[in-house]
Amino acid sequence: MESILFRTACLDDVPAIVALLADDALGAQRESLGPTLDACYVAAFEAIAADTNQQLVVAVQGDTVVGTLQLSFIPGMARRGAWRGQIEAVRIAAPLRGSGLGRRMFEWAIDTCRARGCQLMQLTTDKTRRDAHRFYESLGFVASHEGYKLTL
Repeated sequence: MESILFRTACLDDVPAIVALLADDALGAQRESLGPTLDACYVAAFEAIAADTNQQLVVAVQGDTVVGTLQLSFIPGMARRGAWRGQIEAVRIAAPLRGSGLGRRMFEWAIDTCRARGCQLMQLTTDKTRRDAHRFYESLGFVASHEGYKLTL
């Protein structure tokens, strides 16, 4: 595998990020792909970029975005004021799934959360993503809680 660079995303990366998010059965139902980038994605990018407790990350191989994730750094009162790292919207380009890139990207994210002083890292995952569950467990994540969502 050619050298991979992990970096904070820039606005020019957003179309590639949206394409990655839409590149599976669930994502295709949730995302809006088209010849022009929907303004909602630009607004979301700008909000994330303006928040020092958010980091939208891309994995780049050459000039191509081949992975993405979002880290949220969450302060809290629980666990003696512990910070948490929340990881969301993890995607790897289809040709690189199973190549070890996801593991490398998570190792990078875990190191980043540690460097920010997080004492816990958490994520949610759709119950239908069985392969993802096995992957997260292989990284040491434990399915210790039941999650709930309410669509508004």
